[in-house]
Amino acid sequence: MNTENFSTLELLYKQFRYPFPTLKNPYAEQLQEITENQWIDGEYLWLYEKNPEIRKKYKKTKTAHIAAQWFPTASFERFKPICRLMLWTLYNDDLYEESDPDDIQYIHNQSIAILNGELGVSESEIPLGAMLASLRQELLQFIPQESLSRFIRMISRYFTGLKTELEYKKNKIYPSVAECIALRENSICLYPFLQLTEVETGVILPSEIHEHPVICRLQALACHLVTFFNEVQSVLKDEVTGSIYYNIVKVIQNERQMSLKEACLEDLRLHNEDLKEFLALQASLPDFGIWQDAVVNWVHYMSMVLSGWKNVSTKLERYNAMDFPDVAELRKKLNIKTGSNINDVKEK
Repeated sequence: MNTENFSTLELLYKQFRYPFPTLKNPYAEQLQEITENQWIDGEYLWLYEKNPEIRKKYKKTKTAHIAAQWFPTASFERFKPICRLMLWTLYNDDLYEESDPDDIQYIHNQSIAILNGELGVSESEIPLGAMLASLRQELLQFIPQESLSRFIRMISRYFTGLKTELEYKKNKIYPSVAECIALRENSICLYPFLQLTEVETGVILPSEIHEHPVICRLQALACHLVTFFNEVQSVLKDEVTGSIYYNIVKVIQNERQMSLKEACLEDLRLHNEDLKEFLALQASLPDFGIWQDAVVNWVHYMSMVLSGWKNVSTKLERYNAMDFPDVAELRKKLNIKTGSNINDVKEK
């Protein structure tokens, strides 16, 4: 590639390669219709009721089609909460990417309390409370409390990462590359989805497998790989929104005084190192006894998240046509102003 003609999209297409199958859930379009008609224009209409353009942008993101690549074999009923979670991640990211980090802890606490069943929607003071309450009820149809608790811990990790991002953004300072990879491992919000493979397959693995160092490392690597891909994909968007302080490409560029192209290629090198480790671990899993086939299958599903994300996200206008909700406009609609008390944003 010539520097003059450097294209992040071309780099993603040609250089980020995954030797994994790419499947798609046959219920994608059916759930996309539910997402658009029953959720965006229905249950959660109040969020953007007077702004059809923002609702249109969320519809064009095709969240059910993203989920369909990650959970290709889930039944319609089991696929539904996964699609609700996918929409929640976008709403939550866009709602709070301009917030004060101190406000995020309140959102964090309320969200976890609702997911744990400790706080009812009527008592909650966050816009997405009802969405999380519905998610909790749907997930409990398919997984036991222990699995739900692990999922909730991963949502908590996401909020911790989000708060850390906002601290760097507020202070306009860059972390080190290593610090950025660690915080993005949490804020990319892939960990919660990886736990929901149990919803898809119906196989509930014992906690000692989830806590095994190799399984934990594979999940961390999956988060890294999606992040490395995402950073190249969203770098132009992040430059526009001021989110450069926690984009790994921009952090590399700042730390090493590289061009954007050089930083993207360094991001690719780090990606390929982690992909090599993921493949090595996948090929030589420890002996998990009677659970061996189930663990092999889970790691297989994990790998399809990587190929699936590339397959669907390189086609999304949210990233490739700079077609994302206007942050200032979005905050205005929700009366979320800089320095305002997030407690004032009520569920309607």
